[in-house]
Amino acid sequence: MTEFDRMRQGLPFNAKDADLRQRRETARLACARFNAHPSKGNLRHITRLFAAHDQVVIEPGFQCDYGSQIHLGRNCYINFHCVLLDAADIVIGDDVLLGPGVHLYTIDHPRDAAARSSGDCFARSIRIGNRVWIGGGAKVLPGVSIGDDVIIAANTVVRRDVAAGERFFG
Repeated sequence: MTEFDRMRQGLPFNAKDADLRQRRETARLACARFNAHPSKGNLRHITRLFAAHDQVVIEPGFQCDYGSQIHLGRNCYINFHCVLLDAADIVIGDDVLLGPGVHLYTIDHPRDAAARSSGDCFARSIRIGNRVWIGGGAKVLPGVSIGDDVIIAANTVVRRDVAAGERFFG
């Protein structure tokens, strides 16, 4: 089983693996092409990486690890300088707004320094419901689920699940 297979199956994996490094480089280059010359034509460099998307708007400054675990619903708006670290699935519902500088992190690292140094890591999915607004600068940590109709305040760190309709201020 490859490290990519292990990552996609939610198993511990080694991020220093050559294939994973190459996949991240491919995503980085696609993001760089779009970010250097943002246009609908250049947006395809990013969206062709995604597992799913439907009528998405992405502003420049976008970064992702792989793209292949990103599932975007209909009418998503991703504002300037958003980062989606998608070692696990990032599933975003319909009509979601990500403010500028929002970061979604699925990847996590061992607390043991030796294991961390070896490249070992693991990832947990992030799920975001429909009609969610995540304010600028917010960070969503691995394994978090956010229900429908949620508002996440700007500059908050979301460490726990957020129930549908909740207003989250950290």
